[in-house]
Amino acid sequence: MNKDTTASPSLSDWATLPIDPAQQSNLAALGFSTMTPVQAATLPLSLAGGDLIAQAKTGSGKTAAFAIPLLQKLNVGQLAVQSLVLCPTRELADQVCTEIRRLARAYDNVKVLPLCGGVALRGQTASLENGAHIVVGTPGRVLDHLQRGNLALSTLTTLVLDEADRMLDMGFADDIQAIAKQTPATRQTLLFSATYPDTIAALSARLMRQPQMVKVDTIHDTHAIDEWFFEVEPDTRLDAVTRLLNHYQPTSTVAFCNTRVQCNDLVQILRAHGFSALTLHGDLDQRDRDQVLIQFANHSCSVLVATDVAARGLDIADLAAVINVDTTPDPQVYTHRIGRTGRAGATGLALSLVTMPEMSRVARIEESNNRPARWANLSTLQATGGALKAPMRTLQIAGGRKEKIRAGDILGALTGEAGFDKSEVGKISLGEFSSYVAVAAPIAQRACEALNAGRVKGKRVKVRLLDN
Repeated sequence: MNKDTTASPSLSDWATLPIDPAQQSNLAALGFSTMTPVQAATLPLSLAGGDLIAQAKTGSGKTAAFAIPLLQKLNVGQLAVQSLVLCPTRELADQVCTEIRRLARAYDNVKVLPLCGGVALRGQTASLENGAHIVVGTPGRVLDHLQRGNLALSTLTTLVLDEADRMLDMGFADDIQAIAKQTPATRQTLLFSATYPDTIAALSARLMRQPQMVKVDTIHDTHAIDEWFFEVEPDTRLDAVTRLLNHYQPTSTVAFCNTRVQCNDLVQILRAHGFSALTLHGDLDQRDRDQVLIQFANHSCSVLVATDVAARGLDIADLAAVINVDTTPDPQVYTHRIGRTGRAGATGLALSLVTMPEMSRVARIEESNNRPARWANLSTLQATGGALKAPMRTLQIAGGRKEKIRAGDILGALTGEAGFDKSEVGKISLGEFSSYVAVAAPIAQRACEALNAGRVKGKRVKVRLLDN
């Protein structure tokens, strides 16, 4: 490996990079005025064609950091898979696909195909038969298509490992190596990871050729996060969560639990206290998981209760608070958890509940962060308002992209014949066969009835109000 080029570059002008004028214009149109530190540090190296290891946190602009180079070298006239991006979760893969498609507007007819679990193989196989330039997927499903002969990587020029540390944590090391063996040895490999454990070093040694290494913004800005620790008894832990929420009144919260059972128990307690709460854990099928994430992202749920594994790849904008219902024994996991709040110049809140046997875990966190933990007493907290109800509710519409439904069709149905104001309609999410629209909670039932009685894009559709 080449010399570690730890960097803290200043924001830079895109014009300094050797990228197409059309992409320069596209970046300006998308509002990319200057490069983020990870982009400024990595793009000159990756555009030069060499292998690269970039240690950078989630939300640092790393998708553009690897998407711009792979698009730059893409031969659009060759309808074959030239770039493969591997991600730990379907949610992250979907986010990456969306960002690559935005950046691909500078080129004509670039085909980006997601290949993730939780979706029928048949549809993906048909899409592969039609051809793709870029594949974004999870290791298990990509390897499945390779083994079935549906996917060929002999024309690959770029392999990207996004959030590589998480993929290894989830047990994908063998799948990644099996996939890499079916790619040309001359490919460029770009590895992005928030941490750099020994497992990443071992993986890069097997897959990469003299990679440059760049470390940028690897530690979350803890100055933007207000951290507090509270001692609790084991049998009062879940009730203590409601006390924290009633006192701090965060508009959106992710509460981390160690087990699925604890997730379900906490959701029941929160709902009994009047909170809009949903759970995210490994027992959920993909459809239910998608619906939970949609509701949390569109403000139809104020508290998301999740396990660490289920929350991998979760990237929610404007998250007000993180509650560690269980204090993790791994300081890096703690940093990842709380790093989901306090982003993009906003302030965040991190609240951790600790039993006496868990005090040694806090000591490890203190040692890792090189600062003492701040403690507060639960008994001093006073309710400053009622239980936070989510401001929105979500309507599920039986019809999506396959029926050529667009966001404008749904908005038009609600604000046209149904007569609702545009300000009462929130985020609209389109799936292949279903669509989701957030509406203001007070009008949710009436909006559901109006859509069922009316038409979307001239057709009758079935609509139901999701439970939160």
